Amino acid sequence: MLLAFDTATPQVSLALHDGADVVVELTSERPMKHGEQLAPLIAAGLERAGITRHDLTAVAVGVGPGPFTGLRVGLVTARTLGLVLDIPVYGVCSLDVLALEAAPALGTPFLVATDARRKEVYLASYDADGSRVEGPVVEKPVAVASDLPVVGEGGALYPEAFPRATGPQRPSAGWLARAVAEELAELLDPEPLYLRRPDAETPGARKQVS
Repeated sequence: MLLAFDTATPQVSLALHDGADVVVELTSERPMKHGEQLAPLIAAGLERAGITRHDLTAVAVGVGPGPFTGLRVGLVTARTLGLVLDIPVYGVCSLDVLALEAAPALGTPFLVATDARRKEVYLASYDADGSRVEGPVVEKPVAVASDLPVVGEGGALYPEAFPRATGPQRPSAGWLARAVAEELAELLDPEPLYLRRPDAETPGARKQVS
């Protein structure tokens, strides 16, 4: 059984894939509470599937781009499960997960734009099959404005830059699970895909007073 979860957005998404298809998919109810909600969501997913963590054969995790704190919670949890259970952990770009879900309905090249805060978006471009062509980058919406269809929360937040906004808006753990189980996307190491430095940084060494 493959456990998949994404913490690159304000809400946590989780799914279980039995090798044939997704059998459980859950989303956290409260935004911005990744640390409080991921473990209970995993427990609820396992209970609903009627399994224990020892039945897991692999973990899939969204690597972002996304906020530092949310990504850290998801990736630390994924790596810890992999270590404790001695199972592989696979990372997938969260924008690629959105693209995989959207591509069949769109049938044309498109963009994925998610909320990067600070009035910016994380953005990547995709071909009609949902394969990434360029990006991801972090930019002001006006700098990457486009008439192409735009999937993701960024399109809904900035309609003046992205007049053809469409869904889905946030990555689905179900599609993350399919991406890994069916090898539909590039599989990455479970490391965070940061496009800018976190706000909180370790202070550097003090300069000597001359």
